[in-house]
Amino acid sequence: MSIELEKVEQFRDEIRLKTLKELYHLGFGHYGGSLSIIETLAVLYGGVMKIDPKNPNWEERDYFILSKGHGGPGLYATLAVKGYFPEEVLYTLNNNGTTLPSHPDRNLTPGVDMTTGSLGQGISAAVGVALSHKLSKRENYTFCIVGDGELNEGQCWEAFQFAAHHKLNQLFVFIDDNKKQLDGLTKDIINPFDFEEKFKAFGFYSLKVDGSSLGQIYDAIKKGKEQTERPVAIILDTTKGQGVPYLEQKVDNHHIRPSQADEEAILQAIDDLEHRLGKGVPR
Repeated sequence: MSIELEKVEQFRDEIRLKTLKELYHLGFGHYGGSLSIIETLAVLYGGVMKIDPKNPNWEERDYFILSKGHGGPGLYATLAVKGYFPEEVLYTLNNNGTTLPSHPDRNLTPGVDMTTGSLGQGISAAVGVALSHKLSKRENYTFCIVGDGELNEGQCWEAFQFAAHHKLNQLFVFIDDNKKQLDGLTKDIINPFDFEEKFKAFGFYSLKVDGSSLGQIYDAIKKGKEQTERPVAIILDTTKGQGVPYLEQKVDNHHIRPSQADEEAILQAIDDLEHRLGKGVPR
């Protein structure tokens, strides 16, 4: 397993650009939680995961499950940049007849391994997938992103306990600790306390990293793969709206129907990313 960080940085910028453009085109959506997972998606799809965009159902592929399904726009942008489907399809997001519904659907979107959206259920499915691989003696890894607010659900912790009991060491769970959920700050709604220590107590190999650092995310995955007895939890210290300073500082940034000021900031962020990528194309 190896990645070229310079290429992954460009991949990250492409994903962030496409995520902003598809949501801006739609006119509203889950900006905050889509943007906070982009670095992790860039590392996974930029070299860590064994995948084949030309053959999405390849039996030897690694599986990715987005348990926090409202981050779907970030996943869709990633899949489009990787070539699972044409990038123009991104602009059908949430439209009637689209293959890109609000939350990922494995029956509609190439590259989506599990339908998710009802919080708590995606991680349960991921644990089942990982157990299936282990029982069948397959070498496939299962990677899953959960939200910090999603971990209010007791179902998640039942799944984690089950995963540790069965020593599903090829299961990687990423916790998007962006510290906000729909109704406010996560600590004010249900204080999660220390995720790293909680996952250790639940039998996981647990690490905390800067969720905006490609290098730290990659190194944590490498360390997780070096041990063979426990599932792995990587706590991502992220910011809702990550990578777009205006959106990072916006108080209500879970789901945004942009004001004029919001639109101007989003368009500026799109312009900045296009220039960084050397595109310079008109919107």
